[in-house]
Amino acid sequence: MPNLLEQLKTMTVVVADTGDINSIEAFTPRDATTNPSLIKAAAGMDKYKDVVESALSQAKESGATNPAEIVAMAIDLLAVEFGKRILQIIPGRVSTEVDARLSYDTEATVEKARHLIGLYNEAGITNDRVLIKIASTWEGIKAAEVLEKEGIHCNLTLLFGIHQAVACAEARVTLISPFVGRILDWYKKETGRDSYPAAEDPGVLSVTEIYNYYKKFGYQTEVMGASFRNMGEITELAGCDLLTIAPSLLEELQSSSGELPRKLDPKKSEAMTIDRIPMDKSTFDRMHQEDRMAFEKLDEGIKSFAAAQEALEAQLLALL
Repeated sequence: MPNLLEQLKTMTVVVADTGDINSIEAFTPRDATTNPSLIKAAAGMDKYKDVVESALSQAKESGATNPAEIVAMAIDLLAVEFGKRILQIIPGRVSTEVDARLSYDTEATVEKARHLIGLYNEAGITNDRVLIKIASTWEGIKAAEVLEKEGIHCNLTLLFGIHQAVACAEARVTLISPFVGRILDWYKKETGRDSYPAAEDPGVLSVTEIYNYYKKFGYQTEVMGASFRNMGEITELAGCDLLTIAPSLLEELQSSSGELPRKLDPKKSEAMTIDRIPMDKSTFDRMHQEDRMAFEKLDEGIKSFAAAQEALEAQLLALL
């Protein structure tokens, strides 16, 4: 019998949640996704020293004058360079993240996304192979709506609630990344529980709800479960459109045997009785305020991604 990873790949697109080229080569995912934390980790490895030095050198030659400008340009170049290298290995798409500090600024997010996709295009990479990662704030979702109309495909990340998911679908974004493990973290802290059975995991239930809603109403936006804490969360979401998985859990799946049943199925979703949720900014804001978990985790996630961006900046400034 095939291992669990091989079985999962028959019903779900497996995405590698890493910036490490070796890990991507080892697990042969279709897509890959990176973020500043992953790029910082990769940039600290000796084997990628030349990539970092090249990005800094190009940034200096771009006309940037002060260290902050050079580093900002170098980070964009570095993100795209890792993306280019990943695309040489995988057959699908790579996700590249917009600076989280722009999460509440629609116009700045649009401009940064255009800049990143421009760097890919200059390298001969077409838009269909890149997803621009944006936080699922109302402003981020509105930015994605503009970008999608321009043919720039988006991955809406830091997604914790059904209101965010509905707004993304109605904005016709390409893909969303609901954060399974971070939802579990919140509920464990809130309830004092050490664990949940996989089938009752709050993060699993959230993604299942979103998946069923999308398939019931025929939305084309893809659902990619993300941020897993254990293998049980992954196996409970077998059949989801995509799952982005860290190398340690990919390895665990690859070394595990047994039968993996499909848990999410669009035909079953279509037959369900589900109420449609009309969505506008006031509804989004109200639902976001009422969903304390989503409110707190989105805020925390943006701050965490911003801190990772600042740590990467400091790392590159030191190299200057």
